[in-house]
Amino acid sequence: MNNTVVKNENGLVGEGIGFERIRRITGYLVGTLDRFNNGKRAEVNDRVKHGLTKNN
Repeated sequence: MNNTVVKNENGLVGEGIGFERIRRITGYLVGTLDRFNNGKRAEVNDRVKHGLTKNN
């Protein structure tokens, strides 16, 4: 895995730019789970969570 940090003259690339988390669940792209029924919420909870690790 490549953990390259890209900097320019203004700091980190992408720093200060907001983003929204989008997930694909049962074929739907969603930002929040507000409109999901109990079955789809259970699917989200049952999934394996992947994360990033820092190699400092």
